[in-house]
Order: sequence, then C-alpha cells, then structure tokens
Amino acid sequence: MSTDQAPVKNGVASTATHAHQMLGQRLKSLRLGRRLSLRELAELTGTSASFISQLERGLTGASTASLNQMASALGVSVAMLFEDSAAGQRGVLLRSERPSLPPSDGCRKMLLSRPPLSDMQVYVGEFEIGGSTGPALYTHGDAHEMLVVLRGIVEVSLGDVRHVLEEGDSIEYATSTAHRSENIGSGRAEVMWIIAPPTSVRAELDQYRAWKPLAAR
Repeated sequence: MSTDQAPVKNGVASTATHAHQMLGQRLKSLRLGRRLSLRELAELTGTSASFISQLERGLTGASTASLNQMASALGVSVAMLFEDSAAGQRGVLLRSERPSLPPSDGCRKMLLSRPPLSDMQVYVGEFEIGGSTGPALYTHGDAHEMLVVLRGIVEVSLGDVRHVLEEGDSIEYATSTAHRSENIGSGRAEVMWIIAPPTSVRAELDQYRAWKPLAAR
C-alpha cells in the first residue's frame, strides 16, 4: 500500500468517503486555478500523477505529510484544502494583505484574484505621481484586458494611440496589443486590471508576496 494513502477505519467509511470527495474537489479546483497539470503537481509534491488523480476523484485519502506538501505547492494553508467551495465563500483579502510585487517605476502591482478562481486574473496598480508600468510598451499573451481607473488621471497608450482616463473611466483591449499606463495627474492614481483568460503563469504569480503598502496618502 502506498504510504501516501491514509487508512479508512471500519464503521466510518461513508463519512470518510464524503470527506475524500470534498477534499478531492477542492484540490482539483486549486490545482486548475494554479494552472498546474497532474504531473506538475506530482513533481512539486514528490508524489505521482496517478495518486493525485485518485485523490481528486475521492478514491483515496492522503497522509498529513502529503497534505502539507500539497498545500505548500498550491500556495495555500492546509485548512484551505478543506474549505467548502460550494458555499461560495472566497475569503476576505484585506488591502494591507494584498500580495504584490516590489514597487517599480513608481508603480506597485497587486494581485487580487486567488485560487480557486481560474478563468480570470484581477490586479490593482497604485501609481505615484509620474509613475508608470515602465518606460516601454509591453504585451502579454493574447487575452482580453479591461483597465478601470479607480482614482486619479491615467494615460493609457495602445500602440501609437493615447487615451486619457479619469476616475470611473475604463478601456478594453487585447493583451497582444502593445500598451502602457502612466499617472499624469497631480496626485496618486489607482487602476484595476481584469484579464481573461489569465496570461500569467504560476511562476509569475509566485513572485507576488505580502509587502508593506505605499506610504500614507
């Protein structure tokens, strides 16, 4: 018997089976949210693709050590593996706890969407006065992106065309179109990016960490 499998005691098989099914559904949702294949997750956890497949289908349980490895690879706590995703509760993300990249070019980019959300990615960018997404226009994948200005005045460049947007304005474009955003106002600016389908891979998402927020406004 595999050491990854947790034994099921007689008399509680029904309860254990239900628990296995709930765990399996949650695990699969988190794995897909991280855009990981069975083989990739197996490599990260030192298990096998067949074991994870059985686990996701509720056909087996997992040892505490395996659950810890799974949670670590998926970037969640062990408790999150047992959350009831059917309840529709996604958890609260406080502004001060948003995972973010270190500030660059006067902009801090923060990640709002988290597993098991997998069909889109949502980010918020805070710009210092004169801050931007960088000196050059850039592209990423071939998805649909919407930028919403939450505060301030932001200039969005799409190729050679420039658009000046104020609070409440939005713009949509393909991520394959070279684009750039810059705060051209006299105060701080804040925007939200919504991208579907996601264009960032797991390695890029793993760079987001809990950083201290920008200085008080």
